[in-house]
Amino acid sequence: MKDNNAACGEPILVTGGAGYIGSHVVRDLGERGFRPVVLDNLSSGHSEAVLCGELIRGDVADSELVGSILRKFAIRSVMHFAAFIQVGESVSQPLKYYENNSFNCLRLIRACLENGVKNFIFSSTAAVYGMPTKVPVDEKAPLLPINPYGGSKLVSEMLLSDAAAANPGFRYVALRYFNAAGADRQARIGQDYRQPTHLLTRALKTALGQFPKLEVFGTDYPTPDGTAIRDYIHVDDLAAAHLLALEFLKTEKQSRIFNCGYGIGHSVLDVVAAAKRVSGIDFPVLHAARRPGDPAALIAEAGLISRELGWKPDVPRLDDIVASAWNWEKKLAAGKP
Repeated sequence: MKDNNAACGEPILVTGGAGYIGSHVVRDLGERGFRPVVLDNLSSGHSEAVLCGELIRGDVADSELVGSILRKFAIRSVMHFAAFIQVGESVSQPLKYYENNSFNCLRLIRACLENGVKNFIFSSTAAVYGMPTKVPVDEKAPLLPINPYGGSKLVSEMLLSDAAAANPGFRYVALRYFNAAGADRQARIGQDYRQPTHLLTRALKTALGQFPKLEVFGTDYPTPDGTAIRDYIHVDDLAAAHLLALEFLKTEKQSRIFNCGYGIGHSVLDVVAAAKRVSGIDFPVLHAARRPGDPAALIAEAGLISRELGWKPDVPRLDDIVASAWNWEKKLAAGKP
């Protein structure tokens, strides 16, 4: 267990809080006077990314451990980030994703219901929409995931919906992320996966010479430049949405689902060009075939979260998002703590 001398505020259990998005939320919780209790098996997260609160190394699948944490800290609110997130891997190993992302979520929900948890914030994904026929996509769009990653998250949403319907004292917010990007603006934390798959991270690591080339998967999509289009949201804005979701659950006491995105699309080649501009390095790019399970375009209609949660994202320019990630990648490369 690790204690970073957090303020003795309300305890919030954060599963996967040593990972990329979870660690930014933990940072914000600590800065707002909460007491984050982080449960992470550190399979992809890092203990040093937990800037405040307490870190307990363990797995969400360990129901006995989860129950003991909920009771020890008298937890009433949970934020659940622990999940596998690689789309390509989910296609080749689907059962691994349903086991971890869906079944372990079921275990966590059961433990929450057994131990008096009232508020549950779930890290979901725009992948639940699959290949939407209308873009930007809103929360009422058909849920037709085209890969097991999206499918596993949709199953978890269904579990939460049914659990909340059967247990009036339990409510949840599911946040459907579009493409999280960037890093803490002070470069304290950022994306640090051992096998990174995110486009921006791989582009910047290629600029630093850590990869010989950047592969662009698919140049024949029905988009203006032939590459896939995504809605990139700065991780700080995404983290802020979680605290607003927590406030909403406490005051409104009802379950909701919200998209988290800017409503602005950038193609893969747009991101590559931004990475080259910001880094000042013209790194090699290889065009490759499409990956299975990748839709052509995913852009958020995010008016609902702004209206109901009062979310007012910073919406930085793409180059600003890239610059925050670039500062973080340079720090990692220099081996600075």
